Amino acid sequence: MDTAERLIESAQELLWERGYVGTSPKAIQERANAGQGSMYHHFRGKPDLAVTAMRRSAGRLRAQAEEQMAGGGTAVGKASAYLLRERDALRGCRVGRMTMDPDVIDSAELRQPVAETFDWLCGRLAGIIADGVRAGELRPGLDPADTAAAIVAVVQGGYVLARAAGSQEPFDRAVRGAVALLAAARADAGA
Repeated sequence: MDTAERLIESAQELLWERGYVGTSPKAIQERANAGQGSMYHHFRGKPDLAVTAMRRSAGRLRAQAEEQMAGGGTAVGKASAYLLRERDALRGCRVGRMTMDPDVIDSAELRQPVAETFDWLCGRLAGIIADGVRAGELRPGLDPADTAAAIVAVVQGGYVLARAAGSQEPFDRAVRGAVALLAAARADAGA
């Protein structure tokens, strides 16, 4: 693995563990086993490397989510597969973690990969829900965009609840609840 790749991977892990503010260039360099000159040869500075690392983490999240949602089956099945994907809730979300960092939120450049990822995720889920409504699987009148935002909020909020409790259980409970709500939104539910 070349130096640039080691720097990116090290930045990804440190951003997930410590956030942007808590990740120093020196810590990245040490973890990557790279000198200061190497870092600044490949990147303009910490923000440039962080954006690259965040985009890489966002790409990984998108690929995982797409893998879960791309399978055949119903809209409820696809959305449920996304919700029920195995996650280490105590580590939190690589991308969502960045929203807790004031320097990321204050910087349009740093915030962009985060916003783009959640926009994509909400859009992808909204498309699945809309397909389910059109196909008659889900109740007419169910708003796809609102439902998608709720699904994403359950996952991100589940991470917060799990970390606060020091336990995976609150996360698992939240996603099970969301899956049950989706099942209740089926057009044939209660018939």
